[in-house]
Amino acid sequence: MDAADALTLLMSPQGRIDPYPTYERLRAHGPVVEAGPVFYVVTGYAEADELLRDPRLGVMDDAIRDGLWPGWRDSPAVTSISRSMLRTNPPDHSRMRRLAAGAFSPRRIAGMRDVVTAQAQELVDAMVERGDRGEPLDFLADFAYPLPVGVICALLGVPAQDRPLFRRWAADLTGVLEPEITPDELAVADRGAAELRDYFTDLVRARRRAPADDLTSALVQVHDADGERLSGDELLANLVVLLVAGFETTTNLLGNGLVVLLAHPREADALRGHPDLAPAYVEELLRYDSPVQLTTRMTTEPVRCGGLDLPAGSWALLLLGAANRDPRRYPEPARFDPWRAQAQPLSFGAGPHYCLGAGLARLEAQVAFPLLLRRLPELALAGRPRRRTRLTLRGYDTLPVTLGTPAVVDRGTPAGARPGTP
Repeated sequence: MDAADALTLLMSPQGRIDPYPTYERLRAHGPVVEAGPVFYVVTGYAEADELLRDPRLGVMDDAIRDGLWPGWRDSPAVTSISRSMLRTNPPDHSRMRRLAAGAFSPRRIAGMRDVVTAQAQELVDAMVERGDRGEPLDFLADFAYPLPVGVICALLGVPAQDRPLFRRWAADLTGVLEPEITPDELAVADRGAAELRDYFTDLVRARRRAPADDLTSALVQVHDADGERLSGDELLANLVVLLVAGFETTTNLLGNGLVVLLAHPREADALRGHPDLAPAYVEELLRYDSPVQLTTRMTTEPVRCGGLDLPAGSWALLLLGAANRDPRRYPEPARFDPWRAQAQPLSFGAGPHYCLGAGLARLEAQVAFPLLLRRLPELALAGRPRRRTRLTLRGYDTLPVTLGTPAVVDRGTPAGARPGTP
């Protein structure tokens, strides 16, 4: 199969649901392959890492977007994404990122561990109560969504009663992040974007009247003091992206990770008894089945990578999920191995666009998985989980589970000594 055919397969519903076999078909052509005129696909770890950090590559700017998609300014979804730090280049990207970075500093995140733990405990308690009543449980709806959305909403100052609104709005909007989108899918994304922008327009008004100790208030104050530092469009766009990115990726990390752990009972038992292993487990889960599978960059100058010359104006499709399974970087990459040395996956990117909330997502997963395994030792899938037909943000639509007999609540279980490598 040539590279163009493999790329077509990757974009098909079958390819999106399970991209890993297609990644290997693409990898057979080399770590960087020319898949079309000035269009390159990257599957190699070293090559993807290099291009993510290279200042000669950037994301699509307005001028390029105008040439490729003349009507993009009429799309609420595209404008919401394009006006945020997610899809801007320096100096605008650096300016906007600095304004929000304080809320995601390592010290601030470390200080949130007790809050995250308490929220996770409450969600498990609620799952146990529902299970005792014989009610069906869905891990996504009952745990993997409410935990991260609760955390990011607390940071942004979103009232708790509004949190259930965001799951559909975000699911609709994030369709615009896919490498290909139909007019019908764009219409759905536009609906989600418009609803999110309307919500944050109201929240901004509320915070302007009554500031609080939250990130929304801080950004409103920056905008009101100096519109050159943060315009009105940028304020709303970044609030939308911070909310969506703040839980969508983590929800998928928790859902994908649980399925992997349940399929590897020996490894799950080790983590259950030794929660101090959680950081290594989370890195391997990120590598093994990344919640973010791809990103794109464009060369502003000629670049040589992977033995190929990429002219200025070339597009690079960086397949992060493939890079995380590059056998040159990870021996036996299709094997889940939480004892793997120096995982360092590219799931959160690298370079100037490295995910601002990566530390927070890691913390939530490091807290959640040992807690779930300890409190719910008989946790199991209750049916076949249904994958979303998306490639960029990889996750499940539904994840039905059964609890069996939950363990007696023990919230003071100490971390044990590290077990030997299996």
